[in-house]
Amino acid sequence: MILYMKQHIFTWGDKFSIYDEAGNEQYYVEGEVLTWGKKLHLYDLNRREIAFIRQRLLTLPPKYEILQNDQIVAELAKKFTFFRHEYKVNGPDWKVYGDYTGHDYEITENDRCVAHISRAWFTLGDAYRIDIDDSVDEVLTLAVVLGIDAAIEAERNSH
Repeated sequence: MILYMKQHIFTWGDKFSIYDEAGNEQYYVEGEVLTWGKKLHLYDLNRREIAFIRQRLLTLPPKYEILQNDQIVAELAKKFTFFRHEYKVNGPDWKVYGDYTGHDYEITENDRCVAHISRAWFTLGDAYRIDIDDSVDEVLTLAVVLGIDAAIEAERNSH
């Protein structure tokens, strides 16, 4: 399945819409403002929360928890490596490799690509193409992508 995530510009806080290939909105993302750490809510078409991503504070490396139905289903952590950037997703046991600043990376499970994320260029605001293997949880994959986007933004803002 191919989805497109587009950041809303000129808004207070993080807001994204996620569309299918035909341009139909499938999901909506809204971030909380004035909170300690990043907090993002992923909603379905009826605006029901289907995932919540929150930054765990005071952790090294930075970590993000992904919750569904108030239960932690995954934890995203940046790994310290010298030669390349890498994230580990505990829960589904995924690894994430690639060029995060260029927004071109893939999520793997047992060395098999389960999702490829690439940046759409020449758009206002951030926009991504997310190609998700049909065998994996689409909502969890989107939550991981949102967590990585939050981690990249936090790192960019700290420099």
